[in-house]
Amino acid sequence: MDQTRSNFSGGFPFSAVVGQERLRLALVLSAIHPGIGGVLVRGEKGTAKSTVVRALTALLPVVSDEDGTRPARLVELPVGATEDRVVGSLDLEKVLRDGERAFQPGLLAQAHQGVLYVDEVNLLHDHLVDVLLDAAAMGRVYIERDGISHSHDARFVLVGTMNPEEGELRPQLLDRFGLAVDVAASRDLDVRMEVVRRRLDFERDPSRFAERYADEDAALAANILEARNRLDSVELDDIELRRIASVCASFDVDGMRGDLVLARTATAHAAWRGADAVTAEDVRVAAELALPHRRRRDPFDEPGLDEKQLDDALRQADEDAEAGSEQPPEQDPRTGPESSRGADTDPDDPGDPDGPGGGTPPPTAPERPAGPIGTQFATKLLQVPGVGEGAPGRRSRSRSSRGRAVRSTVEQGHGLHLVGTLFAAAGQQAARGRATGRIILDSADLRGAIREGRESNLVVFVVDASGSMAARDRLSAVTGAVVSLLRDAYQRRDKVAVITVRGRSTELVLPPTSSVDIAVRRLRGMKTGGKTPLAEGFLRAREVVLRERLRDPQRRALVVALTDGRATGGKDALHRAKVAAGLLAETVVASVVVDCETGMVRLGLASELARLLRGGYVRLEELSAQQVAGVVRAAA
Repeated sequence: MDQTRSNFSGGFPFSAVVGQERLRLALVLSAIHPGIGGVLVRGEKGTAKSTVVRALTALLPVVSDEDGTRPARLVELPVGATEDRVVGSLDLEKVLRDGERAFQPGLLAQAHQGVLYVDEVNLLHDHLVDVLLDAAAMGRVYIERDGISHSHDARFVLVGTMNPEEGELRPQLLDRFGLAVDVAASRDLDVRMEVVRRRLDFERDPSRFAERYADEDAALAANILEARNRLDSVELDDIELRRIASVCASFDVDGMRGDLVLARTATAHAAWRGADAVTAEDVRVAAELALPHRRRRDPFDEPGLDEKQLDDALRQADEDAEAGSEQPPEQDPRTGPESSRGADTDPDDPGDPDGPGGGTPPPTAPERPAGPIGTQFATKLLQVPGVGEGAPGRRSRSRSSRGRAVRSTVEQGHGLHLVGTLFAAAGQQAARGRATGRIILDSADLRGAIREGRESNLVVFVVDASGSMAARDRLSAVTGAVVSLLRDAYQRRDKVAVITVRGRSTELVLPPTSSVDIAVRRLRGMKTGGKTPLAEGFLRAREVVLRERLRDPQRRALVVALTDGRATGGKDALHRAKVAAGLLAETVVASVVVDCETGMVRLGLASELARLLRGGYVRLEELSAQQVAGVVRAAA
């Protein structure tokens, strides 16, 4: 029992957590088989995500290392951590003092045989997420940098938590997490009451509260250790392996990582049950944990798993096994076991020409839904000029702790600029009495590195949804362009805001957020028609930018206006629009006007607005990256 008894350190007991059964199961299975690749926990604020993760550490077996035995560690990785801090780096103190190269371990080494916890993992820079996931999958870290070649064991349970409202992970990174669980607060009154009661009891006397659940936690810890020891002896026969392959094929899972995770999770679940072989029950549980996040092929796809589709896939796998089939049945890889109509379309979707919406409504309607979103495409890069210092991203140039070193500085930079340091020391060698041998270094020689990378921006979309835009199905093309730009913003880690202009006012459809998939949902419900109060749109954009600038002064803004420039709503509507454009420009906001005007006769009003905004200009049909290549740079 000594190997499994939890080491109480003031934390909330794992057994005391009310509800969240699926999350607790996912964490236990990852503790049994760390090769699963970690758990991603998605949920709104206040759903005990962090509480459950921290409680897991006390259940892990005691660790033996060169210093003897110790409890398993919970290592928390801060969002602002550098790559040096995560993987380790050159020990500069030993280099400068003793002249020898030595490796200084990072957080991954500290997390070995414990839990590595990343809160708000969706806000962590993508390349660091890749590093964590590689280490979690391989159980070992390889470092080749700064003249060092080093590797060490790093077997840990990786747990990342996130609030989807603050932005999503890219689908490519989602796939790298072994399991994913969505958590939400219970709507059952009795459950909510019990959550509050236990939390208050814990805060009143943590030690006494923990003692109440000590036996349950100790039993869980013993079961985890027993399941770990049993794991290698659990049999995964060809029938269940075919079932796994069939389920993954039915859900059109990309690559083979999903199959491997499903197999490991099913094996861990069988070991947890105390079974000697994997069964259909284990495969189903594993699929419910390992497949929901792998269904997202697009940033705007909804996460989740269709229970009916899973039932159909498992039923099909049983039929294959009974028939002795050596190949899964042929089916449309885009739809899985259900028909494309039943799986992929919504009968109430206005973009479905066969549904009740019947496609685009007549253009004469004074107010109507936006209708089907037009063709989407990869867009040209819209870029803020100059060099900023905002949050890491992929849009505009910035000075940051990552990226390439562009020059050295005598002030503190981002890491050591080795060449600059050596050059500074070279001129002092004679004065220091060196003729041969090792170079003599002094602290005054140290030079920091000024690095240049890419930053994310606040992209404010001003979308003209007036009656003139609705003519000739122009709005369908415009909404397609907006969704394309939103997808580009998602990939570049931007925050976005959407303002629509129509009738006599503007509407802030979406305040600044990193969750661009919400923007797409709001865009689908956008109303159109009426006049074009462009002046109000530009003033609203200015207000949004100034307010956000107070919250995040380092994040530079880019206003993207999609309009034909035909301001209406009074005799002086166009004049007011021009004045408002000038005010927006004076706010030192970069901008790009996407000219949505069509037809043989063009008034050129959008280009005039771009001139007054002192920004970039591009026609809607030239926005695609497949047209003439290049970057559209706004002027500040």
